[in-house]
Amino acid sequence: MLTFLGFAMIATFLVLIMMKKMSPIAALVLIPALFCVFAGKGAHLGDYVIEGVGKLAPTAAMLMFAIVYFGLMIDVGLFDPIVRGILRFCKADPMRVVVGTAVLAAIVSLDGDGSTTFMITVSAMYPLYKRLGLSLVVMTGVAATANGVMNTLPWGGPTARAATALKLDAADIFVPMIPALAVGLLFVFALAYVLGLRERRRVGALSLPGQKAPEDVDDVEDVREDLVGAATGSAAQTVSAKPVVSGAATGPAPAAASASPSASPPASPSGAGSGSDPEDGFQGLDPDRPTLRPRLYWFNAGLTVALLTAMIMEWLPIPVLFLLGAALALTVNFPHMPDQKARIAAHADNVLNVAGMVFAAAVFTGVLTGTGMVKDMADWLVGAIPEGMGPHMALVTGLLSLPLTYFMSNDGFYFGVLPVLAEAGAAHGVSPLEIARASLVGQALHMSSPLVPAVYVLVGMAKVEFGDHTRFTVKWAALTSLVVLAAGMLFGII
Repeated sequence: MLTFLGFAMIATFLVLIMMKKMSPIAALVLIPALFCVFAGKGAHLGDYVIEGVGKLAPTAAMLMFAIVYFGLMIDVGLFDPIVRGILRFCKADPMRVVVGTAVLAAIVSLDGDGSTTFMITVSAMYPLYKRLGLSLVVMTGVAATANGVMNTLPWGGPTARAATALKLDAADIFVPMIPALAVGLLFVFALAYVLGLRERRRVGALSLPGQKAPEDVDDVEDVREDLVGAATGSAAQTVSAKPVVSGAATGPAPAAASASPSASPPASPSGAGSGSDPEDGFQGLDPDRPTLRPRLYWFNAGLTVALLTAMIMEWLPIPVLFLLGAALALTVNFPHMPDQKARIAAHADNVLNVAGMVFAAAVFTGVLTGTGMVKDMADWLVGAIPEGMGPHMALVTGLLSLPLTYFMSNDGFYFGVLPVLAEAGAAHGVSPLEIARASLVGQALHMSSPLVPAVYVLVGMAKVEFGDHTRFTVKWAALTSLVVLAAGMLFGII
């Protein structure tokens, strides 16, 4: 009974948010509460929710102060040189923009934290996507999938969990998986290339909003240079930017070629410091904005490197590190109280949205765990494995990692299900190391799970509906995971 209710609850949640019948926050709260009553455990709902909130409270605190910290670093111009480099590579070409998104997300993912990756990637690329009229779900899908592959780094979480659960060395799990993960990352870059070509065909000839389409190649190059100039120095959209309606992510490009200037909203003059176009919600950051702190650039860079180093080395809990980092960055860069209040207020919208989503997700995970639905679902799936598949338990583990890490937290999968799969494999002579490696392949899909708090940072900052992101990303992320699994088997790793 609990198995059926668990799958039904997850399916109901996904269908409602993908059809946009409910907002993610409302669905995360009301659907599990309803199914908790159906399970006959409504009287314990309060206990389940409090337990779930208690487990996710450190994550919510980390996200809150991480958003403030990286928001401040964007305000003061820390990432402007990176953005200028990416923009020089992109040259206002949609294909290069999408590939640049994948490359940037993969590089920033080296810090091992998905929230950090998404904040930096979206902050750098959002203005260019808006200016060119590219699909924002392409940006979120590519960033999430690239980060999912890189999430298998030993300090990223899943590898450490697998090593702990099976009492193995993390290096023995991860190092042999590098060739398969490299193939997965190359596949993400190839996917970004294909999606970029599709965006290039959809957008057509490049022109600034309100301008006539260029008539020859030289004009195209001039427009590209103008576009790069307009976006250069734009490290992020300001958090207070007007939200984009959900259809904007996939609708017709505002910059599509047109003979009539009235076909698209008028552009602000030449771009660089002009602010935003109220019609399309675009709002980049002026390279001459008053929040820039060029004299403190190396202090901010050193503080960020020290913060990420401390996070990787686990010198202090991550929420504490970001709390201290945000307080120090705010005090040094904005010593006057009115400026500090203004910076906090500027980022309050993102903080509230993300923290609210995390605490709503605590209701969902609390009910799943507290009622025993997760355990029954896992036991049912493991028990459904045919006896003849025993010698192929590594393959089975890899395939099961896709749905299980999507519908469950990493803790639930690695500490609850993986030991059972490893035990079943050992009975047929399959090494626990193979089982552990196979368990990592589902991470590309896992990073778009509604149970991953970082994904709400991604869709929130990109002003994308979670349902749109899910519809677009799941198929490509699942395909990426299968590519990693196939490469692992081809190389004899799994």
